Amino acid sequence: MKITVIGRGNVGGGLADRWEKAGHTVDRLGREGGDAADADVVLVAVPSAQIADALGKVNGLEGKVVIDATNPFGGRNEEFESLALEVKSIVGGPVAKAFNANFANQYDNIDEQRVRPSQLYAAEDGAREVTEQLIRDVGYEPVSAGGLENAGLLEQHLVLVMAISQGGLGPFFYRYAKAGEL
Repeated sequence: MKITVIGRGNVGGGLADRWEKAGHTVDRLGREGGDAADADVVLVAVPSAQIADALGKVNGLEGKVVIDATNPFGGRNEEFESLALEVKSIVGGPVAKAFNANFANQYDNIDEQRVRPSQLYAAEDGAREVTEQLIRDVGYEPVSAGGLENAGLLEQHLVLVMAISQGGLGPFFYRYAKAGEL
């Protein structure tokens, strides 16, 4: 699969590394922008206040499947209920929210876990299948939080994740499973 990653930081760079190791072709775009016309899927991993600017510097986004991994740390456009809906308003194609509520500094430790850690995501139908595949290819087990209308809940979930981390646990993985599966 051809993946264009917009953002070269911990999240974008870390996921790009893992996808390349899984055999995908990854094009990494930074602040200068670039072209995503050949991409099968695009990951947005930029500071939340820079979504519109970053996407405005990338050609070929129209109608692409896009995974939004942003979090509202640097402000947000209050016109939208979630950052993922802001992304959707720009790209127009199917959008998913994923990779925003896990610790990027732990990507190199995923494979050492006894069971696959969970990765929560919310997605439109046209983005669900590819999002689940890319979640698995990174080493997580996908856990659906429903449609894109629930993307804001995943952004709010980060507040709980950070509180747990700062409460003494530090960076961690989590696992959601059906009763009886653990």
